[in-house]
Amino acid sequence: MLHRTRVIAGAAVAIAALGISTLPATAGAAEAPKADTAVQLPAGMLKAMERDLGLTQAQAKTRVANEAEASTLAPRLEKALGAEFSGAWVTGPTAELVVATADRGQAAAIERAGARAEVVEHSLAELESVRAKLDRAAKGDKNNAQDAAVWYVDTRSNSVVVHAEDTAAAKKFVAASGADGDAVRVVRSDEQPRPLYNIVGGDAYYMGSGGRCSVGFSVRRGSTPGFATAGHCGRSGTSTSGYNRVSQGTFQGSSFPGNDMAWVAVNGNWTPTSYVRGSSYRVAGSRQAAVGSSICRSGSTTGWHCGYVQQYNSTVRYPQGTVYGLVRTSVCAEPGDSGGSFISGSQAQGVTSGGSGNCSSGGTTYHQPINEILNSYGLSLVTG
Repeated sequence: MLHRTRVIAGAAVAIAALGISTLPATAGAAEAPKADTAVQLPAGMLKAMERDLGLTQAQAKTRVANEAEASTLAPRLEKALGAEFSGAWVTGPTAELVVATADRGQAAAIERAGARAEVVEHSLAELESVRAKLDRAAKGDKNNAQDAAVWYVDTRSNSVVVHAEDTAAAKKFVAASGADGDAVRVVRSDEQPRPLYNIVGGDAYYMGSGGRCSVGFSVRRGSTPGFATAGHCGRSGTSTSGYNRVSQGTFQGSSFPGNDMAWVAVNGNWTPTSYVRGSSYRVAGSRQAAVGSSICRSGSTTGWHCGYVQQYNSTVRYPQGTVYGLVRTSVCAEPGDSGGSFISGSQAQGVTSGGSGNCSSGGTTYHQPINEILNSYGLSLVTG
């Protein structure tokens, strides 16, 4: 068992010392959102949120405003709570922030800081340790790649969730890994994630050897302009042409599997902007959204589609190999969207990696976090 019962003296004092203002979590659905956070949402995104999430435009704006507040407060509470922090997410029509802790003594301080407290058995560090054991086992288990398709830390159920078609085989995989089975939940799933090679999110581009992918977000490395995209779309040295088949650039760095990230340096025919395809919307930054936040994807195959952030640090086994650290979402995608932009509010979140299902019956899509791409290649995001 990983459960530890202990009280960290001074944790509540540490939280109180932050001077954190309360979240507008109980705001009515029609209450006006903060203008600087939500008013500038593009029409295409608002329509997709109405269609996919069942929200009115007023509700969508309020939710995005509250999600922005949560994405600022949650990491500060994580730092203050320390070892007994067990995750954070937003929930409900107004995106109320919930913060979990393995120490009951911290609950009152969490409430005073402006979030709803939930007392659970395992800390986030404990769950991440379990997930890491599964990751290590997967590296030496390449001959049994279908034992488990996906696994991730699910803070809302306070467990590591493993998806598998054959649950008995998945349970054997978990046992062989040495991970604490009490912290693992194996669920039956037909999901078989795959890279979306022939789909586009954002503007289309074409690889020199054939195939089509999507621009994620415009970036720069020093004075060199380019864009971030998925690593499975091309290797270093692969040439690209744009949506109009005009010579565009070359892959400068690429990682897949393990990661699913790359960046392309473009030539003088192309100018990077902070826009997302299908609107005049400008990306303002790359602040990570909380679990439970709304998130939208723009793709040339399927247009705007929206869902929710479900889990971070998901491990996904594609037929080509295992990818670590992806973000699981309830957004649908179809072939042609790979590499394209995932965005929450005005904040860039990542580039489309792969998934299962489609936009007719629904699906699950994973993205590579944009901040990891920026840090790995020394890039800066182009913002407006």
